[in-house]
Amino acid sequence: MSLKRTLIGIFRSQEGTSDRAKVPEMKTRYYQLSKDKIWEEVSSTLKKIPGYKVLHEVQSVGEITLEKKTALGRTMDITVSIVSTGPLRSAVDIYSATRGSLGDLGSNYRNILNLFAALDKKLGAYKVTP
Repeated sequence: MSLKRTLIGIFRSQEGTSDRAKVPEMKTRYYQLSKDKIWEEVSSTLKKIPGYKVLHEVQSVGEITLEKKTALGRTMDITVSIVSTGPLRSAVDIYSATRGSLGDLGSNYRNILNLFAALDKKLGAYKVTP
């Protein structure tokens, strides 16, 4: 992680992915799977990642809410959104925010990278570029 991300994290306590992200690793991930199939894969993968606790799942909306505690006792709330973009294509976005008023020193950015790394490891064969 760069020094720039750490400095930005002094003031920001949230991070999210989108199609319009300036940084390539923070762009929405697309997979060549139906929403139901990717839901099963993402849900099972997220439950197996140590340090993250699945709080809530709403399959009809396509949202999974996670929680992670930091070493300093702060809590991070993470929302993984799954959206169908076609009959056999789905998109995954992640939003991570730290509770409290101080910055996160880039930990939300690292959370998103860790979660995407786990998903890409499991679903890499189905990943497509937009």
